[in-house]
Amino acid sequence: MDETRSRLLRCFSAVFPGSSESELEAASLGDVEGWDSVATITLLSLVEEEFGVEFEPQDLERQTSFARIREHLKAKGIA
Repeated sequence: MDETRSRLLRCFSAVFPGSSESELEAASLGDVEGWDSVATITLLSLVEEEFGVEFEPQDLERQTSFARIREHLKAKGIA
């Protein structure tokens, strides 16, 4: 398991406890019970803290899945 994936899974697990790794990796706004605007802000705050990045306001609404957040991190140079 690569480090970025592992760290991102920890962030998702903190917001959505009880989900398996495979469920978290497939997680998206429309598929996870309890993923609302508060969960989004909480999750993105954890990701910012964990990875030392900032999400620009215009990027917030696009961060709707594990895959999209991981892609955002890759675009920021985090493998």
